[in-house]
Amino acid sequence: MRILMLGNSLTFANHMPQMLAELTGAEVIHHTRGGARLSEQLNPKTKLGARTQAALADEHWDYVVLQEMSHGPITAPKRFFSSVEQLCKQIREHGAVPILYATWAYRKGGAKLAAKGWDYDEMARKLSEEYHKAAEENHARIADVGQRFYELSERQDLYAADGVHPNVFGSRIAAETIAAVIQPYKEKQV
Repeated sequence: MRILMLGNSLTFANHMPQMLAELTGAEVIHHTRGGARLSEQLNPKTKLGARTQAALADEHWDYVVLQEMSHGPITAPKRFFSSVEQLCKQIREHGAVPILYATWAYRKGGAKLAAKGWDYDEMARKLSEEYHKAAEENHARIADVGQRFYELSERQDLYAADGVHPNVFGSRIAAETIAAVIQPYKEKQV
């Protein structure tokens, strides 16, 4: 089984793709750049986009995981929905299954959340709504990591010092949540 992950530092932090590989037994490749948006993965004029477009066209993937920039689904929803639609279409044309990696709200009470002027519950709700809507509209699976963060954040520290990125435990939760979306289907492929 081969998995391609498209995203940014929320994907590659703490070697999360390797965690996913260990959990699923799959070969996991990631095309990521800090701060990258999904729209960049579509643009063959960028280094990241050229690499992704070639990988989607020329290589076999079983699953392709899509992760948008942390606040992109809220602050640039048109770009987010357009990118998800185009990528899901490409992914399906090449026989793979798209999975949306729904990310989390910034740390409750953290400086980054305050700087944006957002409420924690509101950011968590809006991100979840946008990711679920995009998954439904594009018949994609969803790994709702943001919901898991929301459920666990009162009891468990999931964030790195910046209040945006995951700590090692947060990355482990992300890998486990994505693996759970894949695992029930993996056995059917054997």
